[in-house]
Order: sequence, then structure tokens, then C-alpha cells
Amino acid sequence: MLDVQREKLELQVQGVSLSISTMYRGGIGEPLVFLHGFGSTKEDYADIARLPAFSGRPFIAYDAPGCGESECSDLSAVSVPFLVDTARAVLSRLKVQRFHLVGHSMGGLTALLLAHEEGDHVLSFVDIEGNVAPEDCFLSRQIVSHSSDDPHRFFADFVERNWRGADFSSSLYAASLKHKVRAEAVHSIFSSMVELSDHGELLTKFVGLGCRKMFMYGEQNAGLTYLAHLEKSGVTLACISHSGHFPMYSNPVEMWERIALFLESA
Repeated sequence: MLDVQREKLELQVQGVSLSISTMYRGGIGEPLVFLHGFGSTKEDYADIARLPAFSGRPFIAYDAPGCGESECSDLSAVSVPFLVDTARAVLSRLKVQRFHLVGHSMGGLTALLLAHEEGDHVLSFVDIEGNVAPEDCFLSRQIVSHSSDDPHRFFADFVERNWRGADFSSSLYAASLKHKVRAEAVHSIFSSMVELSDHGELLTKFVGLGCRKMFMYGEQNAGLTYLAHLEKSGVTLACISHSGHFPMYSNPVEMWERIALFLESA
């Protein structure tokens, strides 16, 4: 990890002051840009610096506003479109022109919209169970199905429900949620995820991207209804064994192997 840099970037996005906690490594070629999911942090991807398959490859990861070590002056402003603008601001500050994208869940949705808007700059996209259809809102739609006027009460109940979830690593994921996410940011993030999943034509946007694409999913979610459509549309599918929605926790070895093979073939 000696060649990995950590830095706080002071940014303004949509009039909101941000201090974005980043982790990156320089090198030859275009970087891998990682966008973490809801309830996670940039450290989901820190092992890239320890894996021989990625030796010397530059990368960037950062904590989204309202998450991890990043700071945000207005947590109610954080939504998926806000996260897209944040990604654009981070890349601009770090002077990144062309890049490979990897995004999980909320980060996958953010990456999809970024790739849709900045298509000429995206070389490839690994979407790890990012939202592309209404059925993907099994976490975020709880803002509707279990609504509460108290953000802290909602978040506490959300943590408890996920601790008992059926997906592999659900309890592990739930145990750290309160340390990684500010409760005041949850409502606006989840509401925007539901709105985009229901009405944003995400599947059309994903299939229509000009870059090479891989959709990664856990074997517990092999019943997703759109997988056959993705495969027919030329999207590479990667089913991660012994995993559900969180392959970076349940089976990181296979996850990283599939990402490395995908990038090598690119």
C-alpha cells in the first residue's frame, strides 16, 4: 500500500460544500474508478493494491458524500444525480479524461448515469448489481414500504431488517452501516434510487452504452428477470458463487478474478 495516496478533496457540487475522502494510485494507462454502494466505503476496493493481477494499474476510489470519511454541508441534497455530479467533480479535480468504471449497487447506478452522460470518456464498465430495473430496489424501496418521519428511527430499523436478511453477508453489511452512513442522507438517496429505477429507463441506457460492459451478480440473484436480455444484448455476465448482493464481502476472490479477466480481455 506504499504507493497508495489518501487525500481530502475540497469541492463544491450544486452549491454544497464537500470534503471527499479519496484513495488513489498513479500509474501508466487509464485508471479504474470505483464507486461504492450504499452503506459501504472506498475500502471495499482497497485490496486492488494488494493483488498481483492489478500490479501497477492506476485506480481511484472515494467515499460518497454522506458516507465514510467524506463530509457534506447539506446531507439532504445527496441523491443519485448529486452523486453523478460529485463523480464528475472528483474526476475533473484529479484531471482524469478517460477511465474504466466499476460500481456496486448505488455506485453501479451512479456509474451507469455517468457513463450515459460521459460515454466518450468511459472505456469499460463493470456493474456489480447496480440498479437497472424496478426489481433492484429491494433495499432502497424500504423508504416507501417502511416509511418513517424520523430518519434515525428508519435507519435503525433498516439496519435490523438487513441484519436478518437472506443474502450472504447481510449481517456483516448491517453491522457497519451506522458507522459508514449518515442517517440524514438516507431518504434523499433512496428516494432518487426508486424514482430512477422505476422511471429512468435504466436498462435501455445500460444496454445502449458504447463501451464494453459486464454485469456481475451473486448466485442468489440468478433469477433477475433481465439477465437473458443483457446477455442477448452483448453484455458479459459474471455470476459470483456463494454470494448475494455483496460479492466483495462474500466472495471477493472470485469477484476480483472476474474483474481482472474482463479488463485483460479489453
